[in-house]
Amino acid sequence: MKLFGCAIVLAVACGSGFAQAEEITVAAASDLSFAFKEAASQFERQTGTRAKITLGSSGNLFSQIQNGAPFDAYFSADVRYPQKLEESGQAVPGSLYRYAIGRLVLWVPNRAGLPSLRQGLQALLDPAVKKIAIANPKHAPYGRAAVEAMRHAGVYEAVKGKLVQGENISQAAQFVESGAADTGLIALSLAMVPAMQQAGQYWEIPQEAYPPIEQGAVVLKNGRNREGAQAFLSFLQQREGREILRRYGFVLPDAAQP
Repeated sequence: MKLFGCAIVLAVACGSGFAQAEEITVAAASDLSFAFKEAASQFERQTGTRAKITLGSSGNLFSQIQNGAPFDAYFSADVRYPQKLEESGQAVPGSLYRYAIGRLVLWVPNRAGLPSLRQGLQALLDPAVKKIAIANPKHAPYGRAAVEAMRHAGVYEAVKGKLVQGENISQAAQFVESGAADTGLIALSLAMVPAMQQAGQYWEIPQEAYPPIEQGAVVLKNGRNREGAQAFLSFLQQREGREILRRYGFVLPDAAQP
């Protein structure tokens, strides 16, 4: 069973009253992979406008945009990246939107010999846990949150030699789902996928254990279809889009203002 990849292309339609070109390009944090896949059918039913969605770590996508990658919109798992793009003049002024707060979980497969989730992050100290998957903290917000959560639990120094780093949170989830790691600290949005729930169990790490994973988006000046990108962003501010994010465990902002 392979559920995860580093990048995909989804055909989506953008609900809006504006006239649109036939396609937009969107750079999106990989924790959005399944939520955006579900959203695709709703977008298609509305207008048929296609969105090419590239998934990856927020930091790597940010670097690509800084170097001129012609995406129309950017959905980051760390609001600081789109804020920097707005400050540098690479984002359309006023388009910054905090669309969600992500949650971090400890996921353990249904495999004999592994510790119980009742132990929380102390389970990582169990000798049966040889490898722990996390996203690379250098450019993945969920990786940074994982390190902070382990420090908060007082286990980081004891387990840091067990860490296996994925380039993004989807790859970290793939490591543990495939058996390349014994357990992993991954996004709730990925752990809630039915196939992952059938293959294992997760424990939601208390939110006070790590800084809030504030996720933000912007429309990019270097893109070719600003109008379509704004429509895509607007969809996620509306009831249908917000409900999709909620179903995948994201905490939603109270208002559509940054």
